[in-house]
Amino acid sequence: MPLLEIKNLVKRFPIKRGLWGRGQEYVHAVSGVSFSIEEGKTLGLVGESGSGKSTLGRMLLRLLNPDAGEIIFEGEKISTLKSVSLKNFRKKIQMIFQDPYSSLNPRMTVAAILTEGPAIHRIGDKSSRLQKAAELLQAVGLSPEALLKYPHEFSGGQRQRIGVARALSLLPKLIVCDEPVSALDVSIQAQMINLLQELKEKFKLTYLFISHDLKVVSYLSDQIVVLYLGKIMEYLPADRLMETRHPYTQALLEAVPLPIPGKKTHEILAGEIPSTLKLPSGCVFHTRCPYVQEVCKQKIPVLRELHPNHQVACHLAEEIFGK
Repeated sequence: MPLLEIKNLVKRFPIKRGLWGRGQEYVHAVSGVSFSIEEGKTLGLVGESGSGKSTLGRMLLRLLNPDAGEIIFEGEKISTLKSVSLKNFRKKIQMIFQDPYSSLNPRMTVAAILTEGPAIHRIGDKSSRLQKAAELLQAVGLSPEALLKYPHEFSGGQRQRIGVARALSLLPKLIVCDEPVSALDVSIQAQMINLLQELKEKFKLTYLFISHDLKVVSYLSDQIVVLYLGKIMEYLPADRLMETRHPYTQALLEAVPLPIPGKKTHEILAGEIPSTLKLPSGCVFHTRCPYVQEVCKQKIPVLRELHPNHQVACHLAEEIFGK
């Protein structure tokens, strides 16, 4: 049984238009997404900005409520949990946020930040919570002396380490990593990626790793979900990434900088992601796809299995890439 399973998850955000809200429209953030994560594994969620990645992550923590679909964690439906049940569930899933500057309260010391969650859930006494906070700082590569300092006294990389320690403070089973390295200097990103790998082994964690960087996702992940306009384009093992069968995944791969100056094998994807207020007909990617045919404009492709654990939503996958 998977640790986490989501089925046909949908999220729309209403936008009022016209007098007294007449003619209301919706931003289609997530549209019928389904996948699962096995315990101890990392699922990479990749796509351009506006593809619905962060919205999906926040729904898993019930920071946002889905409009439709199911979220199942350890065999229990958590989509409708309330009150005490929801509070207990949140101990099991935590989040590392993208921005280490805005995700930490500047008025709180590091000690207060790391002991807040355990205090709310009444885990241990004050002394044991401080001891655990000191141990977590050491686990993420910081000195226990940092407990008495405030967030503004640290660099961006150090703040993100504090954010990681906070996510670990309740000993969760699953951590949603929402682009945790994108706001960091390139020299710091590799350190953070290696740290996340070490912590995964040490604390027996499961990750949902969200990023727009396919190179980082492929390094960390066991499975990869490629999202575009709130829909899954491809769902494949990380070790099959170079055998992609979808034009969008191929375009993301081509956008990864190559170590050889001037070398480029395909045209980089042109145009911008369409508005989520009105999704394109048929395949949502057809407005930017270099292989578009008439069927792509008229018929929505079904996410189908081409190989074991490799699914693709493309009418022309075999015609373009072969079997």
